[in-house]
Parts: sequence; C-alpha cells; structure tokens
Amino acid sequence: MQTRRSILKSTASLGLLAALPSAAFAKAPLTGTQAPGFYRMRLGDLEITALSDGTVALPMAQIYQGLSAADIGAYLKGHFINEKSEVSVNAYLVNTEERLVLIDAGTGDIMGPSLGKLVANIEAAGYRADQIDDVILTHVHADHSGGLTTADGARIYENAVLHVNATEAAFWLEASPEAVADTTLGPQIVQAHANIDPYIAADRFSTFDNDASPLPGIGSVHRPGHTPGHSAIVLKSDGEKLVIWGDIAHGDALQFDQPEVTVSFDVDQPRAAATRALAFAEAADQAYLVAGAHHAFPGIGHIRRDDTNYDWVPLSYRANY
Repeated sequence: MQTRRSILKSTASLGLLAALPSAAFAKAPLTGTQAPGFYRMRLGDLEITALSDGTVALPMAQIYQGLSAADIGAYLKGHFINEKSEVSVNAYLVNTEERLVLIDAGTGDIMGPSLGKLVANIEAAGYRADQIDDVILTHVHADHSGGLTTADGARIYENAVLHVNATEAAFWLEASPEAVADTTLGPQIVQAHANIDPYIAADRFSTFDNDASPLPGIGSVHRPGHTPGHSAIVLKSDGEKLVIWGDIAHGDALQFDQPEVTVSFDVDQPRAAATRALAFAEAADQAYLVAGAHHAFPGIGHIRRDDTNYDWVPLSYRANY
C-alpha cells in the first residue's frame, strides 16, 4: 500500500534521475593505454625514479636457450606466462640533489610503438630530457641505447655526458671487419654507432674501466657475458644499496629456478650463465635491492634462495616514501 511518504520518495527519485546528464548512460570507448610509467623510491639520501620505456611481446620459449622449447613452454605455461611474453624495458633516474643521472636510455623509435615511451615518462615524472646531467649505460644493446638519439641523429639528452664501460665501448665501436660483416653482430654494430657517435662528436662521451666508478658516488661491477662490458651500476646511500644490473636476467621466473638457461641475445652464453649464478648468489647473500631492465615494471626487488635455487621478490608498492 502506497503512502504519501512513499509516493514523495518515488517522485523525488524520478526527478533526480531526470536531472542527471544523459551522458552518464552513454557508452565509453576503450582507451587501451596505461597510466604514465614511473615509480619513485628513496634510497638513503637518493631519490630513484623507475621509468618504463614500455613492454614488448617476445617469444621467450624460442629466445631462452639451454632447454628444449617444449620444456621451456611447459614451464612458462605453469607460471601463467603466454607463448609471447610481455617483457618490460626499464630505465632508472637517480636524483642526488646535485645531479640527475639516467641509467639506460630505452629503445627510442627503433623497436616499435609499444616501446619508446621513456622521454614521455621522464616528463610525466616531472623532469625534462635537457635537465639530465649524465647517462650511464649498463651495456650498448639497442633496447638500452636506442633512446639516446632521434631518427635524424640528434642527441636527446643534449646536456648529458654519456658514460659507457671501456670494454663495452671497444667491442661495439672498434669492431673488427669480421664482426661488422657478421649477420647477427653487424647490424647491432651499425646501430651502436648511430646511437653513440653523436655524443662522441659533441665531446659528451666518457668511458669507465671494469669495476670502476662512472661518476663520483656511483659504482659499477663488471658482469660480462651478455655483452663483453656489461656492467651493473651500484648505488649506496645511508647504509642502503641498490644494484641496477641491466640484463642479468630476462623475466621474473625461469632463470631464477635455472640460472644456467641463457638467451639468444647473449654474446657469450656460457659466461653469461656463470655471471648470472654469481650475481644471484651475491644478491641473495647480501640481501640488497636489485633493479632489472627486463623484470616486470618497476623491476625493483630482492633475490632470495628457495628449494629450486632462487626466487624474485618484487618490492612492495608504496604510495609514499
């Protein structure tokens, strides 16, 4: 039985609905994009900003080496990783309050539209490319150096000095004719010159020795195998330590259980496997933070031992630091 009170409530509800804009019931288009890819954390007195260059779908069952494709595929499926895995490409910006130092430079425009987002995410994080004082590469592969220059050869980080391990620089920039003629290495050497030569020409290029400091207060550890001069970059402040280790591992699963598994991109696969075993053991024993270029963004976490060798433990998200 309707009462005066219930009739008034119904009338008021109808009036409210009529007052709402019709757009509230309209269909909304799908966007297909994520929020800007940056994540900040504090390391002692340093501010670290993880930056996403994007992700790329790769057939990791074919790229991983050392096991049969069937075994790799079964392992990945068991970890809910598709045949074509979405692999992150990450870089890291260090604010010392005196300098802005970028570690790795992403892909630029050379590896497709799902990548090449680094500069946009630097800007989203509140900085500009021309504010960066130094760029340090863990190594010269195109997914780490492709974002150094534009398609017409202009330096993106026009005020920065580019720092590269001396062994790494010699391998790519002083390559033998045989290496240049190699069908695998040759195109990579050409690309390395395109990415780095503009910094050399502008006198904005510097090399550092194995295990030496690229800059005061920033160290390196020579981790060869993936490339000859592949180097992890070491940050320490107020008793805390973060090792930005480039391509020690690809992905968050298989290589932690089986460090002997390599990737087809490794220049020296046996040495890359030995280096990975050493890096995993050290990170687990010393319990410092690591940041990986190809761990799921933001790519920062710890390594712990488990009953199948090691496990990757991502850093918990924090809204504030």
